[in-house]
Amino acid sequence: MDMAYLEYLASEYWPHLALLLSIAVGGTAAVHAAMTKNDVRAAIGWVGIIMMSPLLGPFIYLIAGINRIRHDHISEQRNKSLKHGMANPAIPLADISNIAAAQFESLRVLGDRISHFPLCDGNHIQLLLGGDQAYPSMIEAIDQASKSIALQTYIFDNDSEGRKFVDALTRAVARGVQVRVLIDAVGSKYSRPPIIRLLRKKKITAALFMTNPLGFMRMPYANLRSHRKILVIDGSIAFTGGMNIREEFVSAVAGANTCSDTHFKVEGPVVLQLLSVFVHDWEFTTKENLPFKTWCGSTRGASMPQVPARAIRSGPDRYIVGTHNMLLGAFAVAQKHIRIQSPYFLPDQVLLGAINTAARRGIVVDIVIPGRNNLRLVNYAMTAQLDQVIHNNCRVWRASGNFNHSKLITIDGTWSYVGSSNMDPRSLRLNFELDMEVYGHELAAKIENLIDSEIENSDMVTLEDLAAIPFRKRLRNRIIWLASPYL
Repeated sequence: MDMAYLEYLASEYWPHLALLLSIAVGGTAAVHAAMTKNDVRAAIGWVGIIMMSPLLGPFIYLIAGINRIRHDHISEQRNKSLKHGMANPAIPLADISNIAAAQFESLRVLGDRISHFPLCDGNHIQLLLGGDQAYPSMIEAIDQASKSIALQTYIFDNDSEGRKFVDALTRAVARGVQVRVLIDAVGSKYSRPPIIRLLRKKKITAALFMTNPLGFMRMPYANLRSHRKILVIDGSIAFTGGMNIREEFVSAVAGANTCSDTHFKVEGPVVLQLLSVFVHDWEFTTKENLPFKTWCGSTRGASMPQVPARAIRSGPDRYIVGTHNMLLGAFAVAQKHIRIQSPYFLPDQVLLGAINTAARRGIVVDIVIPGRNNLRLVNYAMTAQLDQVIHNNCRVWRASGNFNHSKLITIDGTWSYVGSSNMDPRSLRLNFELDMEVYGHELAAKIENLIDSEIENSDMVTLEDLAAIPFRKRLRNRIIWLASPYL
């Protein structure tokens, strides 16, 4: 068979070959989506994309739709020393009977089964407002480190604030401190050049979480992002919450355009839980097992007051929908007041049902969202969904002023939920997130005061306001809302 005849066959039958290829590739991708997606909306969406474009659709699904994380790979506790330390009988388990009403005992049990971390007593948790409070406190702790520093974040910008952190980490390395920095591969691209280059230039051990293994495609996964924020110093002091490292949160730099956020300084047994999450993410990314003696310190001697707390992991692994299920339980036990502050309020129908049911039970439900959002499409989708909670007597407030990135929830002045999770599909199903549940009236009161102060400077959203939006904008919002699982 000569070359000319092969060229003739290819030219004559290429449409048939292309059709067979598209059927094979598209069919394989559609079957994979149908068999692996547990959310029926996600399965229908991906199958639809694949079938409408049998060649381009599978390619998009390969990049953004496949969960490449083995369910036991990242979440199982492989560091035996660290697991032993977590089970230390000297760490006091919490008794919440004197703190919370009786119905919260069922929420504690739910947390036991979802988190697999114990609810420990003896934690001191300090609230930090914005970059003006959080960054200096974090850098001071880095400068006082004598043994180890573990830093994990979604965004670590190469700007004036990011370089301050690099300088502090460089000083720590010069003192002989063991330093590990883990940045999400997508988040690292928020600034140019990415700060990972500067870290490595300064001899700081750093890695990117979930870069694409396909060598010809130098891009990170669109999904499967590590949205966690962790800083652990000498295994005894930690910082966690919702803040990335960016100069837009510092008033001396951003001025009148400063964005708001909330972070937390943590002492006590929960520090070991935060460190455990970092250790597993680091080992998954780099295959390096961090030794217990170097990375874990004493959790005794925390400042006062002390409260029960635990870490809650969630992500597209064995802890999928962890936060989703915790919030369902929390809204179910509420008796008086639920306060929610979220920059991206796009709960799915199950979570919406729990919020609306609480409101129909007579619980006061306040939901605070930004009046000025940094993600325009998310804002459009949020607006399209607000009527569903307002119809059920939830109060929705659009805050005035600059963008607020805080993620805060309180129940009945007793239970607080803080951390990295937004109330949107990406955080609840696609991202690796880290939050804390905290039992304590003092911290809950501080968070409630923050939310209430936002409400004082907010406009209540009414059904009349939503109806007054021009039809073309309401249609735009609704169309974008249809794509909310992928925003």
